[in-house]
Amino acid sequence: MPRSVDLPDQRVWLRVADPAWPNPLDPTFAQINGNRWNAPGSYTTLYLNADVITARLQIERMCAGWPVTPEDLADDAYTLVAATIASEQRAADVVTDQGVETVGLPATYPIDAEGNSISHRTCQPIGQLIFDAGLNGVWCRSACSGDGRGRELAWFARSQAATALWDQPLPFGRWRYAEEWSDLGFPNQTSPG
Repeated sequence: MPRSVDLPDQRVWLRVADPAWPNPLDPTFAQINGNRWNAPGSYTTLYLNADVITARLQIERMCAGWPVTPEDLADDAYTLVAATIASEQRAADVVTDQGVETVGLPATYPIDAEGNSISHRTCQPIGQLIFDAGLNGVWCRSACSGDGRGRELAWFARSQAATALWDQPLPFGRWRYAEEWSDLGFPNQTSPG
């Protein structure tokens, strides 16, 4: 059984989205196409950032390999959605060294000992085991950067929906330089544990 953590009730989670997405909190896109912790055609999963820094790391990752930086992007290039998820949720711990080891990943996750990114193909069967164990998601080190400094939640929505906290997603130009929760109008958020 994976090591697990409680997800704080009413905690705010963030999602970087394409402005063209009709519902950025729809977990069926990842269900159909798959992502790091769920294989294509498996189960509904919503990928969320645990803080503003991780959301910014997502933007940096999306710009990687392009001749642009986040500062070059248009103010409406991406949006940010703030949301809450259902109460009384437990997730697998893939943040602490003990949690990473328990699911069979190297202590260096999200990279291997040679410095290569650990693939989705490696993580997807682990996500399936976590899902089958009845946990509500994977609380993990972000793979947006090789050092794993960000935090993410791959939330298995099951029959539940995330609740947006803003009427409209926040355009990138309004959160481009945000560094803390207060920059988004929220108090500091408690980490899972």
